[in-house]
Amino acid sequence: MMFDLKASFNFSSDVSLIKNELDTFIADFNKKILLKDKTFNIKNVKIDKSNLSFNIISEGVFRPHNALLQMKNEISRNFGKKNYLGIREINIHNYSINFDLEKKPLKKVTIPFADITFKDKHATLILKNIDKEFLQHNYIDRMISRIREKVANHYYEGKSEFWKPIWESEEKKPIWTKDPTEEMARLGWLQQGPTKGKWFYRSQATTIIKTMEKIAIEEILKPLGFKEIISSHIVPFEIWLKTGHMEGMPGEFYYIAEPSTRDKEKWERFVDLTKITKEIQQDELKKNLATPTSGLCYAQCPVIYWSFKGKTISEESLPVLVYDNTAISSRYESGGRHGIERVDEFHRIEPIYIGTSKQLINLRDKMLECYKHVFNDIFDLEWRMAQVTPWYIQQAGEIGDENTQDTGTIDFEAYMPYRGDRKKSEWLEFQNLSILGDKYIKAFNIKAQKSALWSGCSGIGLERWTTAFLAQKGLDPEHWPKGFRKYLDKLPDGIEFL
Repeated sequence: MMFDLKASFNFSSDVSLIKNELDTFIADFNKKILLKDKTFNIKNVKIDKSNLSFNIISEGVFRPHNALLQMKNEISRNFGKKNYLGIREINIHNYSINFDLEKKPLKKVTIPFADITFKDKHATLILKNIDKEFLQHNYIDRMISRIREKVANHYYEGKSEFWKPIWESEEKKPIWTKDPTEEMARLGWLQQGPTKGKWFYRSQATTIIKTMEKIAIEEILKPLGFKEIISSHIVPFEIWLKTGHMEGMPGEFYYIAEPSTRDKEKWERFVDLTKITKEIQQDELKKNLATPTSGLCYAQCPVIYWSFKGKTISEESLPVLVYDNTAISSRYESGGRHGIERVDEFHRIEPIYIGTSKQLINLRDKMLECYKHVFNDIFDLEWRMAQVTPWYIQQAGEIGDENTQDTGTIDFEAYMPYRGDRKKSEWLEFQNLSILGDKYIKAFNIKAQKSALWSGCSGIGLERWTTAFLAQKGLDPEHWPKGFRKYLDKLPDGIEFL
């Protein structure tokens, strides 16, 4: 990797009078850095009245932009009081960075703040018109990493997700082959909501979904010792930055715009227009809305992890087992919506577990047995389990298919008879279980008294459970398995519309 930075310092007075002293300082500074990086070199030094220009070149670990800032501070310290001068401005005239890639790009790559060119597996990054603040924030190394990531992704695009089957139930004869959402809508059990990707559930559908909730809590969470908490529906961007969601799926969030003011006078024109036109004047509305700094819940786990930020957990409290059942998840699905199983607004229970690696591996085995009990003995489903690309890697916009025996994600998939042949059709992913290692433990600086901590989660999507069950067992309670009928054997009467 080759760095070549052309920069200059603009001083508060004429520095040509102390040219010899500055030349000596720069030579000594260069020698000092050479002890850390043998490739480091300051050359083309020129002094013209109040301007000092130079090139800093390096092929090693010491970045020229870091040397530039260090050099500025030392000049100020050595010559400021003594010669009554200061550096008014740092100018970066050109910064070229050359580095090699593992593979050559397959298509055009762009990056903010710079121009980039490629020659086979060699990249050249040219930065211009950047300032001191840009250098201080370590953007450059992140830009290089981002370019490498983009090129690597060229070789994964279109590649199927890592999927390794680990267990499958016996085949079950389906009760019917209809789409349960369409049938429930036809019967009036639910209807499309007032906006895209949302549903209004009437008593019959609601009763089934609430039964799923009860089964999850009574058969899985309570027996394993999980305790309920209440989380917020609103997630600040700072939390999503720590979890990687902000980088991975900014196009899937529902953003929240708060009012910029409650001042009635500021809102008066908007109210006048609304009363007169009986329409929402969007341009006028925007004048009184603040720029979004948060979004609606995508998944409950980020805020739950935030609640442990910077805390030290006692050994006696491990493992921590909590779940949220209140925050409604919102995801902009766009053209991918279908039925109640792929929606913009859905209801889920989010169990989070924090403990030692041994505790979480033991917990995962127990959770798997509980899930098997529910899906086999209560739902009587045809389903399977597979190791997959961990969801937290996908959501961070990363590529990866590495799963160890201890960490990673297990997906639970159900056969959907209405989609066709079980061997050829797409099964529904209706549950997952993940051990995340120390990913979020480090991100939120969560500690224990003595132990090294891991964490994990296992989001329970109630609409997904409902769809998987009804797709195989139908809408008539008479055909439902005995295990499920112990929880629900009769649906409430619906509303008759004239």
